[in-house]
Amino acid sequence: MAVTEHTALTEGDIASLDMARNWVRGHFTEDADVRYAPLEGKLGVLDGILQNQWVGPAETNKLQWMGVALGDALAQKLMLDWVVVDDEHGRTISLHWPGTKIYCHPLTMISKRVEKGDTVDVHELFDLVCERLSEMAFSAK
Repeated sequence: MAVTEHTALTEGDIASLDMARNWVRGHFTEDADVRYAPLEGKLGVLDGILQNQWVGPAETNKLQWMGVALGDALAQKLMLDWVVVDDEHGRTISLHWPGTKIYCHPLTMISKRVEKGDTVDVHELFDLVCERLSEMAFSAK
């Protein structure tokens, strides 16, 4: 079933996203908010966590918190909105490309790969997702 509608984040959803961001930002030793703010700050901290293997494949929550940071980077680059999608898979915090029916689910993009034992190049993943979403948005009729 295709996603056709979404709802706004609840206060609990916002708090969960903020908790995830705080955990990721906590990997900066100083000026965490300032260093996390730019696109490269988000991708750089994720790359550092992955390259140093500070999170293992069994740490699904932390891997999904990293997905929030990846989602923040995608939202920043493509001007996407965080929303809630209810579909046959359940309730999911997702990104939405405004004015389209395009949704992206970044929370599991890193976790699924790490849990399978794949090496994740966060910059490559980011570029691939940006390219694919842009293709979908600009080829939609």
